[in-house]
Amino acid sequence: MGRELFPGFELSLVDTGEATLRVRHGGSGPPLLLLHGHPQTHLMWHAVAPDLADRFTVVAPDLRGYGESSKPETTPDHEPYSKRAMARDQVELMRQYGFERFSVCGHDRGARCAYRLALDHPESMTKLAVLDIVPTGDALRLADLRFGLAYWHWFFLAQPDGLAERMIGADPDAFYFRQRYQAHDLFVPEALEDYLRCARRPETIHAMCEDYRAGATIDFGLDEADRGTTRIECPVLVLWGSRGKLGELYDDVLGIWRGWADDVSGRALDCGHFLAEEKPDETLAELLAFFLGSR
Repeated sequence: MGRELFPGFELSLVDTGEATLRVRHGGSGPPLLLLHGHPQTHLMWHAVAPDLADRFTVVAPDLRGYGESSKPETTPDHEPYSKRAMARDQVELMRQYGFERFSVCGHDRGARCAYRLALDHPESMTKLAVLDIVPTGDALRLADLRFGLAYWHWFFLAQPDGLAERMIGADPDAFYFRQRYQAHDLFVPEALEDYLRCARRPETIHAMCEDYRAGATIDFGLDEADRGTTRIECPVLVLWGSRGKLGELYDDVLGIWRGWADDVSGRALDCGHFLAEEKPDETLAELLAFFLGSR
């Protein structure tokens, strides 16, 4: 039996009306929503969530399509897997916990949901932290050969007609964790077991592909429609890994985010893509300073 990664937290299933989310929540104080990335689950927050719960009410769901959350039927325009749809889930989830306004920290795909939430629901957001991304619209507008080689999976997963599902389904462990990441070095066994168990399911593979199909279509379109007209009103913290792909591709990560928000701060940490698992102490310190207002 593995160790308990979230001591004192409760595990629930919450029906948001459009999806049913597996949710871990605990602590007390101002509300803080944690949104995981691809191809993980909410367990990616295990090294920082317990300490955050000393100061905040922490809510950490699996995004729709991921982990043990439900996988809504898709549509030709991929809207059910858009970040706008995922953001609607989060607003309703937090409302059910009694919070109309809250802070959000998102990593990877969860960060894309988080900034879309800030754009679509500014009345709900107090502060926003995004980990290891630039906005989808900027990423695709600035895409070049280096981007294509670094983020090739964006284009592979977005292919139509089930091509990615068939190829990944032959060996999901290799695709998600053995070849792209040194999983056993990066992740604790209890979290990795959850990631693998969920990522092996055909319905999860399909949903994660739909996430990327939405990214290349409706999410990109929403960003382009908001460019220059809609801004993120709350303070934004941007953290990224200096040894990851983002650090290689963009010379001015903060400058890109200042195209979307006035109050932007942040820095690179000495790690790769998985900040909360590779550098949990530094990540925690940055998040506490930001969300508590001392940064």
